[in-house]
Amino acid sequence: MRAPTLLPARLPAHMLAPVVAALAAIGVTPAMVTVAGLLGNVVAAALVASGALVAGGVVLLLASGLDLLDGALARATGKASPFGALFDSVLDRLSESAVLFGVAYYALDRGHRDLALLAFAAVVGSLMVSYVRARAEGLGVTLTEGLFRRQERVVLMAAGLILPLLRGALWLLAVLSLLTALQRLVLASRALLQEGGSGAAGGRKGGR
Repeated sequence: MRAPTLLPARLPAHMLAPVVAALAAIGVTPAMVTVAGLLGNVVAAALVASGALVAGGVVLLLASGLDLLDGALARATGKASPFGALFDSVLDRLSESAVLFGVAYYALDRGHRDLALLAFAAVVGSLMVSYVRARAEGLGVTLTEGLFRRQERVVLMAAGLILPLLRGALWLLAVLSLLTALQRLVLASRALLQEGGSGAAGGRKGGR
């Protein structure tokens, strides 16, 4: 199921190849890169919470950039697996949540409750974007695209911290993430109805 996107899902292979080859040569595994990305995002969250917004934005970009490498490294070294995909996805969600928690802490510490609420809405939106995809794929609908995916969210959040335009970035992040979740829900629903899967969807209802 295809939908319009703003940024490519991954960089061209020839751009990543030298870095991937260097990492493989020194024994770095895809899981190490994924964990390093999470730790970097936690550092970014701590910087933002302390008020160092520009530094937090820079670290956010660098740490999230590692997300471009773990999959490429897994494919290049023959270590791509369903577990690796699950591990990467879970840590990506934790990374986003950590940064937005840092933003919420920063906002509450300075009495900006509206910013904290926007950060919460952005967390909900980002999690729902991923959840709708996962639930759709569990019902047999491939749904990998969307208007505002992780890469767009990272770039917007980093830009909001660095420029700084935090309030505007949070508004866009919250609204566009929730709209993307709705977009994916509509696309998945159409696909299921076209395939006669509405009855199956009801039969598989669960608490996940």
